[in-house]
Amino acid sequence: MLAFATRRIVGSIPVLLVSSFVVFLLASLAGNPLGPLLARNPPPPPQTIAAETARLRLDDPLLSRYWQWLTGLFHGDFGPSVISTLDIGTELGARFLVTLRLIAVAMLVALVLAVVVGVVSAVKQYSITDYSATFLGFLFLSMPSFWLAILLKQAGIGFNLALGDQVIFTIGEATPNFQGSFWERIGDVAGHLVLPTISLALISYAAWSRYQRSSMLEVLNSDYVRLARAKGLSRTTVLVRHGLRTALIPLTTVTALDLAAIISGAVVTEQVFQWRGMGDFLLNAIRTDDVYATMAWLLVTATVVIGFNLLADLLYAVLDPRIRYA
Repeated sequence: MLAFATRRIVGSIPVLLVSSFVVFLLASLAGNPLGPLLARNPPPPPQTIAAETARLRLDDPLLSRYWQWLTGLFHGDFGPSVISTLDIGTELGARFLVTLRLIAVAMLVALVLAVVVGVVSAVKQYSITDYSATFLGFLFLSMPSFWLAILLKQAGIGFNLALGDQVIFTIGEATPNFQGSFWERIGDVAGHLVLPTISLALISYAAWSRYQRSSMLEVLNSDYVRLARAKGLSRTTVLVRHGLRTALIPLTTVTALDLAAIISGAVVTEQVFQWRGMGDFLLNAIRTDDVYATMAWLLVTATVVIGFNLLADLLYAVLDPRIRYA
């Protein structure tokens, strides 16, 4: 297992390097970081422009700039930002924790819903329950993430107005300057998580539940499940131990592949609910042509996606002993 994990990690390094260079090239050619400075009226003196050009390394060749950025990562240097007072590493670290809790909770909720609904739909195939779950799945699947987020936010605002009090939080990842005990702060953060989590989880759950239903149906109709039933094993044992465990393998693959889509959905969701997470960080970097901030965002998200796919590969061996023995 350790050798397999090592090979996967080593094989992921070239992928990460190639993707980082392609994005660095595109981001460098997309715009001029000095644009806002050059557009000032009256124009800044030439010395100021020259100093800013040197600080942002714009007078160096493209390959040299990429190499400086790559080697600087080993020293914790993510490169200079167009905002001279901004430390990219510190800012991204704080933003990452905000986005991480949204993605982690949303994925957990989506996975639980997908497994439960998928198994129930497979067991009760072609029943009212199955048709209802299918209808809801396709309904949420057809909704754009930003549209669902806006609907939930408006519903929360309407609910608060009807009660005359703020019961559901609709803006921000936490209450600004909130003072309270540790558990009160946890409750405040959890309250702000409700609507964004629902918005992000429903989109993912809709697709995953269909995969889980299809996989569960295939497993339930397999020969070894029929043999388990013929041995007189209980229905619960057959479903959970022999059926569900094997049926989770395709869902594991889909979840790992969909992580990048979930991160992109989080960017939209954070904008709707005005969260200061990685999505807001990325959009600000794009607006200001901040190449190094964009590269830092890519590096973190690409590492997370690669790491999650590695975790999925290791989970295959846990779910199916034949993979582990091989």
